[in-house]
Amino acid sequence: MAALPKTELLLCTSGTPNGQKVSITLEELGVHYEVKNIEISNNVQKEDWFLKINPNGRIPAIVDKTPTPDGKPREKRVFEGGAILLYLTQRYDPNDKLNYPYDTDEYWEVVEWLVWMQSGVGPMQGQANHFYRYAPEKIEYGIKRYQTETKRLYQVLEDRLAEQTKTPTKDGPWIVGDRMTIADIANFSWANWAEWAGVDVTQLKNLSHWVDRINERAAVKRGLDVPEPFTMKEKLKTKEGEEEYAKHHSQWIMKGQEADQQKHG
Repeated sequence: MAALPKTELLLCTSGTPNGQKVSITLEELGVHYEVKNIEISNNVQKEDWFLKINPNGRIPAIVDKTPTPDGKPREKRVFEGGAILLYLTQRYDPNDKLNYPYDTDEYWEVVEWLVWMQSGVGPMQGQANHFYRYAPEKIEYGIKRYQTETKRLYQVLEDRLAEQTKTPTKDGPWIVGDRMTIADIANFSWANWAEWAGVDVTQLKNLSHWVDRINERAAVKRGLDVPEPFTMKEKLKTKEGEEEYAKHHSQWIMKGQEADQQKHG
């Protein structure tokens, strides 16, 4: 097995589904990395230093200062979660633990399901979060529109996992092939937050078991607690905790939206 290089990676992130998929990937790969907690509540992601890393002003992003194989210094920024996962597995997964060799059919299937999450689950569930939890007005159309589309997407994933059970694998089924890949990690990062969007996936048996299996992994538990402990599920156990968690997140979301409206409105 190929040895991992000594890495100099900086992860700029926050405790959201988008951030957690990168920290989980780093933990699963076992590479060294430092963490910069991007305090979204203080609009740190809009500061000039961060915009030089990600001009879109969103987390996650990484800066890779790992020297080249011949010892030359380098500094590479990567932003957008899907791009980061592909970058990390291309450079720091020589044994294809979380992906498949480039240009195999399985590799492109991983890319398909990764892009599917980036263009579907993430945006739709993100909007469901907003209208269900944060919007100052409870607009029933918006809530139902995005919750329904999120449920539809999770049914697609449920059907995929059901299809995968026809080819038994160790600890599976997985979205692609015989192992957990970055496609699983990316989709899990949102499915693990489904209840926060008011989306019940407990009736989707394959998906629910898949979420539970991934949650049991030690590296996943560590990744979920980056850059701070993941408390959403615990908060949802009580009405008081749920309201406190929603209020905290609503404040910084609306603050950021107001700043964007003033600048771009």
